Amino acid sequence: MRSQVEGSQAVARAVTLCRPQVIAAYPISPQTHIVESLSDRVRTGELAGCEYLMVESEFGALSACIGASGAGARAYTATSSQGLLFMAEALFNASGLGLPIVMTLANRAIGAPINIWNDHSDSMAMRDSGWIQLFAESNQEAVDLHVQAFRLAESLSVPVMVCMDGFVLTHAFEEVDLPTQEQVDAFLPPLVPQQLLDPDDPVTIGAMVGPEAFTEVKYLMHVKQMAALDELPVIAAEFRAAFGRSSGGLVKPYRTDDAETVVVALGSVLGTIEDVVDTMRDEGHCVGALGITCFRPWPAAEVREALAHATRVVVVERAFAVGAGGIVGQNVRDATRGLPLEAYDVVAGLGGRPVTRASLRRLLDDVLAERLDPTALHFLDLDHALVQRELERSRHGHRPGPHAENMLRALGTVASGAYE
Repeated sequence: MRSQVEGSQAVARAVTLCRPQVIAAYPISPQTHIVESLSDRVRTGELAGCEYLMVESEFGALSACIGASGAGARAYTATSSQGLLFMAEALFNASGLGLPIVMTLANRAIGAPINIWNDHSDSMAMRDSGWIQLFAESNQEAVDLHVQAFRLAESLSVPVMVCMDGFVLTHAFEEVDLPTQEQVDAFLPPLVPQQLLDPDDPVTIGAMVGPEAFTEVKYLMHVKQMAALDELPVIAAEFRAAFGRSSGGLVKPYRTDDAETVVVALGSVLGTIEDVVDTMRDEGHCVGALGITCFRPWPAAEVREALAHATRVVVVERAFAVGAGGIVGQNVRDATRGLPLEAYDVVAGLGGRPVTRASLRRLLDDVLAERLDPTALHFLDLDHALVQRELERSRHGHRPGPHAENMLRALGTVASGAYE
């Protein structure tokens, strides 16, 4: 059924259709609408047979899900930004125990300074925590990925994180095709846990493991996650057959067959990139785009195949490794090692800064004209004058003070308090 609906409400509806048995939640912008809606659905009985736990923190939320999943329940939670970092210890526990928990991550910047708007700093900070990470380009894809995430998590007994851009998607109203309960029930069977705590057959999980077996435990975690590279395309194909639309999978090539220059990105920015690709194609430029749906595990073979005929790849990053450079870009370089192409890392849209068609077009014009250094890290729409003023202040001031407040004063902006 097609409906004009807010992204958060669409995801809450999709999660409801997946029949979770335990939801543990703690509010943090911009994911709060999701768990608020799920709370209402449990209260009214629309989501029957589900225990909704309002806990004291994000760490508590995931810890409760770990306990519920270990006891054999289908468990779900959601968070954003610092909330995900607060869960960090529990994230590794969930993956280390092989528990099929599904989480929505409404991507949001990491402070300080505080910023409640969208980028991918949070998910990238936890990229090696052992969770599968799936990125949605649109609210339709966010709905579809959640249905597939439960299927994937329970098939492999691994935790899955569905990442959707905060505010850009969570608070955007779009027309979304919401599946029926009958469709989801036919696609997602009841949970049959691969491990189960049973009072009649007591065991310990998460026990101490020493050097004699710890490497093997971690190796098997890696093997299980890499199995998702085979399982995800199968699930996506079955989803397409059942629901009549393509969604999910590993990567999404867009006009890449004969492209000499390919832009690689994750999340909602892909829509803008595809618009620029279409415009430049009309002008005779051989450009394309490659969307990464599955970031962890990294689909190296599929990325390499999609970029095999390109001579240039531009990776648009919504986060970066401070002191090192591009995160997605390094993965792309690993996947394309030995291919005769130049890779450009471009950081864009940090803290919610718009990534516009005009800026992307200027970027691609610079790449095609060979005005960018492929060995450098580039920042789209960086205010160089503002940065230089602050660097001068730091060099000459005895107590230069915090960069953020100094630059806000230079811009004539008053720092505002933001809520978590």
